[in-house]
Amino acid sequence: MFQGLSWNPVDDLQQMLAYPFMVNALEAGTIVAVMSGAAGWFMTLRRQTFAGHTLALIAFPGAAAAALAGVPAALGYFAFCGAGALVLARLAGSSRSYSTESAATGTLQAFALGLGFLFVSLYHGLLNGLDSLLFGTFLGITSGQVVALLAVAVVALALTALAARPLLFASLDPDVARASGVPVGLLGFGFLLVLGLAVAETSQITGALLVFALLVTPAATAQVLTPRPWLGIALSMGLALAVTWVGLTLAFFSVYPVGFYVTSLSFGVYVVVRIVRGAAVRRRLPRLVPGQAT
Repeated sequence: MFQGLSWNPVDDLQQMLAYPFMVNALEAGTIVAVMSGAAGWFMTLRRQTFAGHTLALIAFPGAAAAALAGVPAALGYFAFCGAGALVLARLAGSSRSYSTESAATGTLQAFALGLGFLFVSLYHGLLNGLDSLLFGTFLGITSGQVVALLAVAVVALALTALAARPLLFASLDPDVARASGVPVGLLGFGFLLVLGLAVAETSQITGALLVFALLVTPAATAQVLTPRPWLGIALSMGLALAVTWVGLTLAFFSVYPVGFYVTSLSFGVYVVVRIVRGAAVRRRLPRLVPGQAT
């Protein structure tokens, strides 16, 4: 379909930007990466990756239900992820132990996955977009969709910025934060809603099954690089942006899906950072002289 990458990056960039759908994909990818980088950092800090994974699976039946109803897939993503966030918040508030909450979340996850395949089977037309629902695509992203993603991201990021300090406090030490008058429950509820929006947006680029490529991996890499919260959030967003842009570019010049590239790049960067960081820590450790007491 397209010529492969050349040794002239300027010509490659001009060729890519000559297609309006690719411009839309880059704009949408930028919005999604910024939002997922910020939300993902707090998600990993709060140890809510299982909840994020559940929301990602809930995105699949949302998109399938939208196809069955004949409405835009984005509407299904946002509706189901928002409802899923409300259910998860209810589970977190009513469960007395982590094991009970985890079991209930896993049950919801299994139900969502089965519901998605039910909607697909009920769809009597040819669902050509099933692979894109699961693994992502940059084709078909419209300028209207970019505007909708931007509006949702601005609201979600603004709410996150306003609640960033108390949310950080509640994430690091919820008991002390609660004793200090911080509304820990309300913050947790609000964050799950923001996380639901982030998952709904990210699913439209990476697909429902590869959401973690932007939500978890950049944030986990940033937390390996620095313990500083605000620098970590900035690094998480920057890494998500980098893998999204490079992934979209590679997908444009090849026959492989964007989800594959974004996931592989995210994983590769994380592995390299862990190896380099581990080697640096080992170099700083004092070496024992043979025969020296330990």
